[in-house]
Amino acid sequence: MKTPQPSGRHGTVIVPGRTVEPESLPWNPHPKFAGVSLRHLVTGKDTVGLVSLHHVRIDPGCAIGDHIHAGMVEIHDVLTGEGTCTLEGSAISYTPGVVGVMPADQVHRVEAGDNGILLLATFSPPLV
Repeated sequence: MKTPQPSGRHGTVIVPGRTVEPESLPWNPHPKFAGVSLRHLVTGKDTVGLVSLHHVRIDPGCAIGDHIHAGMVEIHDVLTGEGTCTLEGSAISYTPGVVGVMPADQVHRVEAGDNGILLLATFSPPLV
């Protein structure tokens, strides 16, 4: 099975003073959920502590289990692949182009489909 990769529309990130090529950044295994990796495109340091952006890759058949982000809003932009997001018990079909908003302090999870899924996750305040 092919690991999902970013689409061209998210191929370069420009922040004040530098340009980030996502492919040059390392994937960081999620410390709690197997088959989940993140790469940090924009951190709070880049945005004066306002927002951060991350690629989140979930391998086929894997999931980010139930969790919350205390005091943080998280926005998912589905780039490639497919899966399901469950927010406070309601299932949302995730396919490319879908954007999901996770309000602060609400339980959510994302399960990848047969081809995995790649999200652009935006956090405010920043995750890192």
